Amino acid sequence: ETMRYALLGGGKRLRPVLCLASCQALCGDPFPALPAALAIEVLHNYTLVHDDLPCMDDDLIRRGRPTVHARYGYAEAVLVGDALQAAAFQLALLPPSGNTAPPLAPPPSGRSAPIHPPPSERGVARSAGGSTPCAAPNPRHQDDAPLREGGCREATGGSTPCTASTATQLALTRALAHAAGPAGVVGGQWVDVTGLPPHSSARIAYVHAHKTGDLIECAVRMGSIAAGASPDIQREMADFGRSLGQAFQIIDDLLDAGDPAKSEELSILRVETPQAARSRARAATERALGTLKTVERHVADTGRDALVLLRALARDQLSRSL
Repeated sequence: ETMRYALLGGGKRLRPVLCLASCQALCGDPFPALPAALAIEVLHNYTLVHDDLPCMDDDLIRRGRPTVHARYGYAEAVLVGDALQAAAFQLALLPPSGNTAPPLAPPPSGRSAPIHPPPSERGVARSAGGSTPCAAPNPRHQDDAPLREGGCREATGGSTPCTASTATQLALTRALAHAAGPAGVVGGQWVDVTGLPPHSSARIAYVHAHKTGDLIECAVRMGSIAAGASPDIQREMADFGRSLGQAFQIIDDLLDAGDPAKSEELSILRVETPQAARSRARAATERALGTLKTVERHVADTGRDALVLLRALARDQLSRSL
């Protein structure tokens, strides 16, 4: 119940949308990135639960509702965050072998069972020894067509059926772990919590890049990995995500200006005027759009709508009010 409260209470779902759209743009099909999209959203929500704790930002309201610790308790919120983090990696390792995600946890006794099939019914097989997870083929594509490096079949006539390989699952999990760990979100949170005034532009840029930006960058990178994109294209897409993440957090800081509950938080407005900050967000948005332009020639015919969506998400940062 508490995990569901943390995860399903609203939000923009920006990261999973970026993940799915990046995959679709590059191989014409969002489906291979579904486990990765679920994983990044679950992990993002773990960071929010812990970020709201009294020892961190001490927030009592998120998305118009009491935060997890405010409703259920401090210890309960810590455990929920821990559980969501573990569930994220479980999801990242799933092969895309069905149309729905598995449940994050079994239902409490006396409550209706979740509608999703358990992992054992979604193609997660085990070896005879019971300890080696094996990637099962996508039932939608049972042919033996050759796979590209990331597990996505070459496009033919603009249609790109995809499946996942064990190597792809491991690459997705490594990307998620890097973005979530000490070189990523936790590193950014550490500097946010331990940094004392006076704050510098470099410190705030570091917190923005890692506490917020790394998961947005990771979402795009995971989508390109799931699509089977080359390492060069993965890097280009990661650059797009990085620039988008910068703009996203700057706009967040501008939207939080004047909120008494946010007055003590690290913000770009501690070192720059609102006008300068918005100019910086515009520059980051232009970099993001420029990167998409360089990637456009690699977009699948059936991925054009996804590319349009990625562009719109980048432009919308400058005008959003949430």
